[in-house]
Amino acid sequence: MRTRVKICGFTRVDDAVAAAKLGVDAIGLVFYSASPRHVSITQAQAIVRALPAFTTVVGLFVDEHETMIRDILAQVPLDCLQFHGDEPPAACRLYGRPYLKALRIKPGMDVAELAASYHDATGLLLDAYHDGAKGGTGQCFDWDLIPAQLPLPVILAGGLEPGNVETALIAVRPYALDVSSGVESAKGVKDPAKMAAFITAVNNFKI
Repeated sequence: MRTRVKICGFTRVDDAVAAAKLGVDAIGLVFYSASPRHVSITQAQAIVRALPAFTTVVGLFVDEHETMIRDILAQVPLDCLQFHGDEPPAACRLYGRPYLKALRIKPGMDVAELAASYHDATGLLLDAYHDGAKGGTGQCFDWDLIPAQLPLPVILAGGLEPGNVETALIAVRPYALDVSSGVESAKGVKDPAKMAAFITAVNNFKI
């Protein structure tokens, strides 16, 4: 089965369109004000309008108020929601939309138990834990902490870049990879050559 690719943290229309033309499966828009990759509703609308058909748009939220999420959903056509904070399962289910739950992995965490709690998620995004940060750190984590069998599709994130794609795919065999800083020239500014190299590395991987 082909490994899917999500590139997260777009802030510019041209970058998102370039990613779509390269064949990315999903783009991520960050609606978290503390992130350097945060987008306004106006920015998000412009990006989504420019995308070609069959490009999934994922909206990333971190412990956001329900009213704010509903306001964004009323103005931006998001295909999937990504919850990257400490949202309980009930909070993720409020919107009647497919959702991803991100877990920031650290030693001692019962990943399998948490996966069972979010059993209706469309995927489990596994990222690096960093005290005080909710993701986007560009750091890898110990992939040996991922259980061999999980009940949800695994989306691997954290410190990925074109040079370690093959290693990640061999070690984890995830459903998808999620990359942000590893394909950037600056925070929120995607590098077309790095995006192309990342997607090519994934597509060229053979089991």
